[in-house]
Amino acid sequence: MKTPSSTRRQFLRQTTGLALSVTAFPSLVPASALGRGGNVAPNDRIGVAAIGVGPQGTGDMSNFLGQKDAQVRVVCDVKTDQLEQARQLVNQRYQNQDCACSGDFREVLARKDIDACLIATPDHWHVLTALAAVRAGKDVYLEKPMGLSLTEDWTLRQEVHRCQRVFQFGTQQRSSRIFRLACELVRSGRIGKLKHINVWAPGSSPGGPTNVVPVPPGLNYDFWLGPAPFKPHTQDLCSADGAKKTWWFITDYALGFIAGWGIHPIDIALWGGGDLLGGPVEIQGRGSFHMEGACDTATVWNVGMKFASGVTLKYVGVPNGGNQGQGTSDTWPEATEWKQRYRRITSHGTAFEGAEGWVHVDREGINLQPESLIDEKEEALSVQLKRSSNHARDFLDCVRSRAETICPIDESVRGDALCHLSDIAIRLNRKVAWDLAQERFLGDDEANLRIRARKMRSPWRL
Repeated sequence: MKTPSSTRRQFLRQTTGLALSVTAFPSLVPASALGRGGNVAPNDRIGVAAIGVGPQGTGDMSNFLGQKDAQVRVVCDVKTDQLEQARQLVNQRYQNQDCACSGDFREVLARKDIDACLIATPDHWHVLTALAAVRAGKDVYLEKPMGLSLTEDWTLRQEVHRCQRVFQFGTQQRSSRIFRLACELVRSGRIGKLKHINVWAPGSSPGGPTNVVPVPPGLNYDFWLGPAPFKPHTQDLCSADGAKKTWWFITDYALGFIAGWGIHPIDIALWGGGDLLGGPVEIQGRGSFHMEGACDTATVWNVGMKFASGVTLKYVGVPNGGNQGQGTSDTWPEATEWKQRYRRITSHGTAFEGAEGWVHVDREGINLQPESLIDEKEEALSVQLKRSSNHARDFLDCVRSRAETICPIDESVRGDALCHLSDIAIRLNRKVAWDLAQERFLGDDEANLRIRARKMRSPWRL
């Protein structure tokens, strides 16, 4: 017979995958949830536009389709095949032909029946699209990461506040009970004084084809490029297949997984560290760059941070299988040590080290030392963080109440900034000091040049 503790441990391991999978995969929607059963009248629903409906955007949109008080009214993409697939999915859910299509987000934002926008475009479009949305009076659910520069992040933060818009960031681990529990245990002092945090995430892919090929039928390539420098279309650049696409790992369009994946465990580190991860911070690290193909972002990195509180943080990029299977000689020196210490590890995770124990959490579960921490009553913890079991649901509730989401703009910018600072540190290959209050490098003009917004191709601008 299982003990209550072992049953609880099994439950905590299982609920992580369940909570996160809800945001990614469709589910059947009863007619009553769509207003046909008298639940929510069409005019009372929140009108949602899905801008960017590739694999990630469609997964996010499916979560919105499951919410009875919202209606996806228009889908937008520069790829006609993705656009049509998304339209069919929406119409199938609502059992009608009402979903509109557009290849231009500006047309979507001009619609009066749209209250909120789900934005899941390629990274280099994130901030520009979100800025246009908030300036048009729409609330925004923005996929991660945020901008290609800190200036972009700050501009969006300023406009979200000025326009008084609700903002939700796509760091959906905060809507999983297991990550919240880990952070509440740390902030409630259950592992003693916080000393150190280990953070790791999948590294970026190297390689990728550079041969110029015709633009695929149905892709508005010029609009896809948007603010990025013009370059001829290359093989697999815009592929929907995550094992092939290269734009994820090209600096014209993204920072690579140091931000694109790493923001997830970095965000949890900040959520659990709280005020201890404030004030000036020293950052130093190294990265590995492989320039033989299209991809040019850091394949792995090893960054150390020391905060004013004395808390230290290590942020590591784990060697990836490589674009189209191309591997590298990159290694993960900490892998064996961390696997022994935390009993198991995956390609991502956040581990809080305290004076009296530790908490390790990832999407497969939670490990604790002492193990008795698993029996802590959540309601008895001194720090109670906001609770959400569904990222889209939390966003829609806040659209109605005008309250802050579980991933509000200020905290989202702070997490995205640590990814940027890590990238800057490894590219400079020396120690830098950052003031989190002033949002500037201290006495370092060269580093401060790297926080500026990139030059954008006309007519696009912040």
